Amino acid sequence: MTDKREIKLRQTTIADLEQLFLFQLDEEAGYLAAFMPKDHTDKVAYINKYTKLLSDPTINNRTILVDGHIAGSVAKFVMEGDAEITYWIDKKLWGQGIASNALLEFLKIETTRPIFARVAFDNLGSQRVLEKCGFVKVGTDRGFANARQAEIEEYIYKLI
Repeated sequence: MTDKREIKLRQTTIADLEQLFLFQLDEEAGYLAAFMPKDHTDKVAYINKYTKLLSDPTINNRTILVDGHIAGSVAKFVMEGDAEITYWIDKKLWGQGIASNALLEFLKIETTRPIFARVAFDNLGSQRVLEKCGFVKVGTDRGFANARQAEIEEYIYKLI
């Protein structure tokens, strides 16, 4: 499906944040992502947070473009001393291989290893993306998922 589509990554800019904010307002996407801010609809808080993160040298933020249009984001950040990745794809583009291809491209740019990913136990699509990109499930954890207002299990994946 993506063989005719051009997928590119570029450094995320402040101008991208408006569109990226809109993606995370989708209820189903938020439910699957699970671990979100308490109020993911607070645009000012979102823009302020990510504006600061864009200038953090320990974070590698990239905007995913499909055929020249913003389709999502992917980033590396450090949590408790470990490099972790996160990504978000516009729900309209799910199931087209875009997340897998974008993550594979990102992993060529971001060479920190090992690198970890965390995913809600029932987010099968994201689990498949990680596995296609060479990540291996190495454990589980539990945490409070704001999007679900409950503590849930998450799977921990690792790429070496």
